[in-house]
Amino acid sequence: MNILEKVFKLKENGTDVKTEVVAGITIFLTLAYILAVNPNILSDPSSGMDKGAVFTATALASAIATIIMGLWANYPIALSAGMGLNAYFALSVCGGELAGIEDPWKIALAAVLVEGIVFLIMSLFRFRETMVNAIPANVKYGITAGIGLFIALIGLIGAGIVVKHDTTLVTLGDFGEPGFALCIAGVFIIAILNHYKVKGAILIGILGAWILGMLAELAGWYVVDVEAGVYSLIPSMSFSDIKPPSLSPTFLKFNFGWARDNIVNFIVIIFSFMFVDMFDTVGTVIGVADQAKLLDKDGKLPKVGRVLTTDAIGTCAGACLGTSTITSMVESGAGVAQGGKTGLTAITTGLLFIVALFFSPIFLTIPAFATASALIYVGFQMASSITKMKFDGDMADAIGGYLAFLMMPLTYSIANGIMFGILSWIIIKLFTGKVKEIHPIIMVVGALFVIRIVTLVV
Repeated sequence: MNILEKVFKLKENGTDVKTEVVAGITIFLTLAYILAVNPNILSDPSSGMDKGAVFTATALASAIATIIMGLWANYPIALSAGMGLNAYFALSVCGGELAGIEDPWKIALAAVLVEGIVFLIMSLFRFRETMVNAIPANVKYGITAGIGLFIALIGLIGAGIVVKHDTTLVTLGDFGEPGFALCIAGVFIIAILNHYKVKGAILIGILGAWILGMLAELAGWYVVDVEAGVYSLIPSMSFSDIKPPSLSPTFLKFNFGWARDNIVNFIVIIFSFMFVDMFDTVGTVIGVADQAKLLDKDGKLPKVGRVLTTDAIGTCAGACLGTSTITSMVESGAGVAQGGKTGLTAITTGLLFIVALFFSPIFLTIPAFATASALIYVGFQMASSITKMKFDGDMADAIGGYLAFLMMPLTYSIANGIMFGILSWIIIKLFTGKVKEIHPIIMVVGALFVIRIVTLVV
């Protein structure tokens, strides 16, 4: 106990071992859904990654980054594969900009690795804080809300609630399909449990939808058809299964050859990863730190450099192992609400990610319609940022934020939303005589997007 007190300064932070451990368990229960959601997203046919390898990579990268956060920064913040970033990885990059290329995920992983390295360098010179602070608040809120709508759309499509239509492009799916009904049931479970402030509501909602699916299978409503890609929802687990799936399909599988021949497009992909990650990380860290009363009298977070560096290390580790960008998770707030204030909370969460490695058959059997419930609800949480936007006053701020959240779901691309938001903001500022309000860094960002548009047109 004396060692724990010395390392984590428990008394100084007004906490104790029991409180910190309970807080760490709470964060894991709230965050464990990512171990089911991330493999489902990254194994989508558009990217084609090995589902088992992604599970192991996600759990290991989350554990490594979260334990480093606890030991080095001594903050109760957990890290894992960022929602929105994984969707951008699989659907916008692999399924969009890299569509038709063999194993596009190897190029995307290379971009994530470079992103992490760049962030490590930027953290040393405090560029990340400068860039984030230079983006107008309205555009930041618009980007967050847009990512929320995009994530929700992915969930709706994955559960068959939204389907393709030749005339209207999209339409409502079949109410009679099990996935449709069970996904909606999962959303209701999560919402009701959150109303009663039940910890781990998202995970319980996923498990609830899954259990209902197993009952539907036993009743004959959910029909297994392996040839059609409809698998049994009932897990089978023996002692031989109690081991993590192999990492070999994704470990250090990078493709830098395409990047060399398509350098501008590769830079744009990296930049889009960086942009979304910056908002996720800084926003989450400040929000959780404020909730835990860790900010100083000037509203700044001590040792913020260590926090951002840990985030970058996690991203590099995740890319090497085989998963999308690792970032600080907003679910850390659940542990803070339980009284967690130090790195002991984070270490507890990190160790539980390691324990989860030995229960892969359970996590990997969870169906897409169940994890879609989590996507829809997480999308709702992120989309709520739209309430912070101002739609009057400066038109550059208003239109920039509006186009950011509008274009993401409608063009099925986070990068497009960011591009429209930033460029529209710059153009309106230029033509309304407010050029002095444009930070030099934002001009550089705008120039990169202009180059991207030129490469798409030419």
